[in-house]
Amino acid sequence: MKNISIEELKEKAIEMRQTAVTMIHKAQSGHPGGSLSAADIMTALYFKEMNIDPKNPNYEDRDRFVLSKGHVCPIQYSALALLGYVPYETIYTLREYGSPFQGHPDMKKCPGIDISTGSLGQGLSCGVGMAIAGKRDKKDYRVFSLVGDGECQEGQIWEAAQTAVKYQLDNLVVFVDNNRLQIDGFCDEIMPLQDVEKKFEAFGFETKRINGHSMEDIVETLDEIRELKNGKPKCIVLDTVKGKGVSYMEDIADWHGVAPNDEEYQQAMEELAGGLK
Repeated sequence: MKNISIEELKEKAIEMRQTAVTMIHKAQSGHPGGSLSAADIMTALYFKEMNIDPKNPNYEDRDRFVLSKGHVCPIQYSALALLGYVPYETIYTLREYGSPFQGHPDMKKCPGIDISTGSLGQGLSCGVGMAIAGKRDKKDYRVFSLVGDGECQEGQIWEAAQTAVKYQLDNLVVFVDNNRLQIDGFCDEIMPLQDVEKKFEAFGFETKRINGHSMEDIVETLDEIRELKNGKPKCIVLDTVKGKGVSYMEDIADWHGVAPNDEEYQQAMEELAGGLK
């Protein structure tokens, strides 16, 4: 855990959002909506909570992170670029041939990526496997995984959840980016999830639901669960807004996977900068 204040984290979250939107605008391709809704938890994890080292990305005792909803990789790439895993200028190469920043996270191309993801529903299973390995190897590292609420419609998510409970993986923390939208519209209209927190709780997880855009709530929750060794995996449901911070993107399904044009990009950057005030 790093010594960084709440206010510094809030400023870093703005920088994360601006970097992700810049990447997507330059590429004219990518997924801004979910990247922006996940920005606050990603900021707290990468800049405060996780035990990681940009100078030694693969050291054995590091914490692991699995971006199960791999299409929102621009927000993860923002963290990696700002932390120095790769040169910052790399942000201008999103989705280009040979770039470390592919359309989905690629562990063979980008330092700091623990597992290649992209096929929705599968990433959490990888995280469970990492957590099992940590237990069996008697390692202290933790595994963090971010899934989408739309992704939780996939059956494999619940197979992974059952396995996490069976093996008492209290070194696993699952975050649900509950922004209520998926590519085709509102999740409740496409395939209702009911109460996703109660579902994870029924499977045997230690659960909590918080405001996913409150850095205070996020940090307080991470502090609460850090040393909680009760044999239960954890699930934190983050109530978020798709496209958070950019007025014309917020709560709009069409911004799931569309890049802003020049005028929209300028407006987005101005609005995001205003979030620092």
